[in-house]
Amino acid sequence: MTGLLLETKFHVPRQRPGLATRPRLIERLNRGADATLTLVSAPAGFGKTTLLTEWLATVSANGWSAAWLSLEKRDNDSALFWTYFVTALRRASIGVGAPALSLLQSAQPPIEVLLATLLNDLHAVSNDVVLVLDDYHVIDAHEVQDGIAFLVEHLPPQVHLVIASRADPVLPLARLRARGELVELRAADLRFTVNEAEAYLNGSMGLELTGRDVAALEDRTEGWIVALQLAALSMQGREDVAAFIAGFAGDDRYIVDYLAEEVLQRQPEDVQHFLFQTSILDRLSGPLCDAVTGQDNGKLRLAALERANLFLVPLDDRRQWYRYHQLFADVLQARLVEERGDELPGLHRRASIWYEQNGEAFDAIRHALAAEDFERAADLIELAVPDIRRNRQEALLRGWLMVLPYDVVRVRPVLGVGLVGALVVCGDVGGVEDRLRDVERWLDPPPGVGKEIQGRATEMVVADDEEFRRLPETIEVYRAALALGRGDGPGTVSHAQRALDLAPEDDNVGRAAASGLLGLAYWGRGELEAAHRGYDECMAGLRRAGHLADTLGCAIALADIRLAQGRLTDAMCTYEQALEAASGRRGSVLRGEADMYVGMSGVCRERGDQQEAIRLLERSQELGPLGELPQNLYRGRVAMARILEGEGDLAGVLDLLAEAERLYVGDYFPNVRPVPALRARIQLAQGRLGEALGWVRERDLSVDDDLSYLREFEHITLARVLLARHAEEGAASSLQEAIRLLGRLLRAADDGGRTGSVIEILVLQALADQARGDIPAALASLRRAVALAEPEGYVRVFADEGAPMGSLLRAAANQRIAPGYLRRLMTFMNIAEVPTRVSGGLIEPLSERELDVLQLLGTDLDGPDIARVLVVSLNTVRTHTRHIYAKLGVNNRRAAVRQGQELGLFSRASDR
Repeated sequence: MTGLLLETKFHVPRQRPGLATRPRLIERLNRGADATLTLVSAPAGFGKTTLLTEWLATVSANGWSAAWLSLEKRDNDSALFWTYFVTALRRASIGVGAPALSLLQSAQPPIEVLLATLLNDLHAVSNDVVLVLDDYHVIDAHEVQDGIAFLVEHLPPQVHLVIASRADPVLPLARLRARGELVELRAADLRFTVNEAEAYLNGSMGLELTGRDVAALEDRTEGWIVALQLAALSMQGREDVAAFIAGFAGDDRYIVDYLAEEVLQRQPEDVQHFLFQTSILDRLSGPLCDAVTGQDNGKLRLAALERANLFLVPLDDRRQWYRYHQLFADVLQARLVEERGDELPGLHRRASIWYEQNGEAFDAIRHALAAEDFERAADLIELAVPDIRRNRQEALLRGWLMVLPYDVVRVRPVLGVGLVGALVVCGDVGGVEDRLRDVERWLDPPPGVGKEIQGRATEMVVADDEEFRRLPETIEVYRAALALGRGDGPGTVSHAQRALDLAPEDDNVGRAAASGLLGLAYWGRGELEAAHRGYDECMAGLRRAGHLADTLGCAIALADIRLAQGRLTDAMCTYEQALEAASGRRGSVLRGEADMYVGMSGVCRERGDQQEAIRLLERSQELGPLGELPQNLYRGRVAMARILEGEGDLAGVLDLLAEAERLYVGDYFPNVRPVPALRARIQLAQGRLGEALGWVRERDLSVDDDLSYLREFEHITLARVLLARHAEEGAASSLQEAIRLLGRLLRAADDGGRTGSVIEILVLQALADQARGDIPAALASLRRAVALAEPEGYVRVFADEGAPMGSLLRAAANQRIAPGYLRRLMTFMNIAEVPTRVSGGLIEPLSERELDVLQLLGTDLDGPDIARVLVVSLNTVRTHTRHIYAKLGVNNRRAAVRQGQELGLFSRASDR
């Protein structure tokens, strides 16, 4: 029979040029030296054969002999199979198997005798031998399978069998695994990593894709190698590669053709039917598949699909839930729509019912909508509204309700007000008032009584009676929110109070919402204690109602208010307590947890603990997007920007602020620290006065503006711009305007109890008085700022002012003002504590040498020229210059020269 064998079946396939090498998998295959069987089992297109050819090219270096046998359907004939098998072994180890081949010449070769003879021969082999059986999934003859099982159980240690298959072979894999005699590589191992995908796409295929494109493609294909290859073919010659990747799916013609030919057409009809019907499911379990297909073998069918490697991905270790590979699911769904589209509504409806019966409302709604069973979907959505509000998923609710026909929504007042709530939270308030009036029409007659809408008698539909009873106060709450959005403080208070009057004592959610709106109204007016009280009541109500994620949102408001009041310790406690309450949950991250870490980072940063601030911010990032409240994404960027500011990376700060501005969502929190004002401050630090003045013009800011809490941060920034203009241009009017504005701001902040602002204003007043040479006044302002800041541990509000503040702190230290605290500030700023005296408007007079340097700074000479004139090193000139800046309270050469001229220091230098 050996003369009838096809030689090509013994040839190791030629290695494909240009494919990425896979050392991590070669190392896994090398472990087969200690195992009897190596199984490479994965669906079509995962590179099984390619990997094994790459590996076989390396085994000869280990002294191994190797043989290859490609199998096909006709090899299910037992005699033919074993003839090929023994012949292949003889290619690797000459002399082995001659008696076995003789037995195979008989009409009915005794397989057990044959195998025993072969095993005896193999025991005599001195070196390691490996035999690869490729495409083993075509073998379904029990006689052959039993023979391989017997062989595997008795193979000598130097003989290694490698099976490459699209389906798991009928072998005692569990027993081999338990004995440590099995090495396995499966689809999860074979899939291309991002690095391997990049090496293939950009190296072998020369596509020059960006890292983002490669990552997107790897994610879309889930590392399925043939899909990457087919995508690469589709991309060749395209100019819109990014657009192609964004839209790449299972409807790609190459993917469809491949899966149709290599996978679907090879399956029995009943398997194909099961695949098509269950392709509508994102997740599959036995009972769910039974409900959708109307059969009772879902669990067995899924187990069989998994063994057959039919693109089924387990979602748990207990093999209860699976999903299809997404491209495979795409192809199945496309074929289902094309060939069995009339089955779709029924399949989705049955899935919806199963999910509802098993307490999974969201999936039940999704499938009801897909089935276009809108009445059923409306009932389910209405009943899910409380949970949706609890989990802050208004955007999801809005999406569902926008799918429902308006005729369905308008006869359901509870659903109607749910839509209003979703629109208000999403900031889409156009037409909301009309929708509220539509809902109110149903409050007059009792439930179930007919009503005429647009000339037609219509019955009201209510699925949630409890929510219907709460409609009056719910409507008032949303009217309060609309008033707040219009900036109508009195209207907000009126409607919120009305909601509180209507809401029963046990309506925790309704009362909390009204209290929160009252808090927001007071916060916007700068009435911080009243605002805190409102939000505190809101938070308590939400906690009683179990709306834990919302309580974290409240914590941000409460902490913001305490920060405005200069109560860093209380703000920190608020974050910590909220985090502690959230940490009681098990499992998934609670939305808002990351925001607590961002807030805590800000407090640590203000207290000068840069390392802890960074650690907390990193912790917030570890929690990922699911831990963030969507309306607060910009806060993390601002917090990181402040950290970079402390490290002197001002360009990095501006990049982060630009991102923060892009992410900012104008929700109902007052925007009391607008990002553009923060950017103007950084521009001042960079010496970009013109751009900061541009921001002032853009915001139409003036020292004579009416002052309000909402614009306080901007007006303080305006004062900074004026001080910088005086330092840069010597405009005395700017200094006077700054001093006047700071005086007005201080009175307003004092009256409002906004100690956080008071401290910053006092710091700026001290710097302004220093700039005009009034050191006693400067020290008086600084003394009060220090008294307010010390109990809360402020550091940055002083340290960020740089050398001019350092000079003032030294003078204050000499006057024994808060010595311990000032010592800490000066240590943080790396400032030496030295005796100082006030002279000529300066806290410290310039030395003779510093006057020489100042004189030369007023010329066109640069640093090296000045060093040559004074016959000193350039470093010495730089040291003198730093001291001059600190003593004059300036940050640059031009300002130093101007300040020196105003103080008459040039004439003193020339008189010497």
